[in-house]
Amino acid sequence: MQLSSAYRSPWMDEDLDDLRSMARTFFEKESIPNQERWAQQKQVDREYWDAAGAAGLLCISIPEEYGGGGGTFAHEAVVMEEQAQAGDDAFGNSVHSTIVAHYILNYGTEEQKQRWLPKMATGELVGAIAMTEPGAGSDLQSLKTSAKLDGDHYVVNGSKTFITNGSHADLIIIVVRTGGEGGAGLSLLVAETKDLAGFERGRVLEKLGMHGQDTRELFFSDMRIPTENLLGGEEGQAFIQLMQQLPQERLIIAVSAAKVAEVAVELTFQYAKDRKAFGKELLKFQNTRFVLAECATEARAVRTLVDHCVIQHLKGELDAASASMAKYFSTDKQVEIIDRCLQVFGGYGYMTEYPIARMYASARVQKIYGGTNEIMKELIARTL
Repeated sequence: MQLSSAYRSPWMDEDLDDLRSMARTFFEKESIPNQERWAQQKQVDREYWDAAGAAGLLCISIPEEYGGGGGTFAHEAVVMEEQAQAGDDAFGNSVHSTIVAHYILNYGTEEQKQRWLPKMATGELVGAIAMTEPGAGSDLQSLKTSAKLDGDHYVVNGSKTFITNGSHADLIIIVVRTGGEGGAGLSLLVAETKDLAGFERGRVLEKLGMHGQDTRELFFSDMRIPTENLLGGEEGQAFIQLMQQLPQERLIIAVSAAKVAEVAVELTFQYAKDRKAFGKELLKFQNTRFVLAECATEARAVRTLVDHCVIQHLKGELDAASASMAKYFSTDKQVEIIDRCLQVFGGYGYMTEYPIARMYASARVQKIYGGTNEIMKELIARTL
């Protein structure tokens, strides 16, 4: 059973169908055979980025003039869905392509865009964004990492944590404090990490799930970044820039949540069909059938909300509150659906050799990053 076969997202078209087929082939060949090894080494292979770039899956929504695929957010969504279908929770492409590349596209100078985006599209450069600090998460206005002007460089001191792509990142957008307190004092600096004095990658973080995803702490000690790497060319713009880009970040999280919830139901249906208890298939027990019926319905509800927001985003009309609704609702339901599906597997659901167990562990953080779901509710409530 495939939930997606009974429903087609209204934003899909033939071009996206072709992309889906190509992306599925790529992940089946390049990702699925390596996922266990990546989990053990706590990062994907660096060559995987090059392979994704060669396949045209990186920066697919960046204009062709900057080396990208010339597509839209719908193209990014299809790639994300196929990554989720393959059970790949290690590849940090959503951060690289839908977040970092778009900060550069929207706020970078022409020189910055020409210098960085084509190399991000090929995989030569891996992108990361460093917002969260040990003492500040969703409260961006409390960030303390400082950048002080010294001639034609900024001198950066501080630390960041929970940084996706932290090991492989060649290009890191860092939220720094160039002014006084609050959001008005924040700026975005782009660090090119190769041979960068004062830059240190901290420990690889031990996470509950997403074991193959490259996540680290970062430290900056008198790290010097050229003033030409100030994103937007003007200090104090970061808070506005972040607020403008966060809806897309939250929507790509919702896209992933919707797809993973569907995959969980599909896996559970197949298991219940194959597994027998008390002399008959699990699927023939009314409780199992009702659980699957409820989970399939909730997954469809998530899908339709996310699809609505994708359409709004493609029109340029997605507001922050709607993106927050999609992020909060989809990730809450993702966790709930996977939990109920895992129960159908019984003891096997708790064994990490089964995908449902890995999905359960990896899903939990979806309610936290990109802004906690409590923050999402607060943002929604302010618009009522």
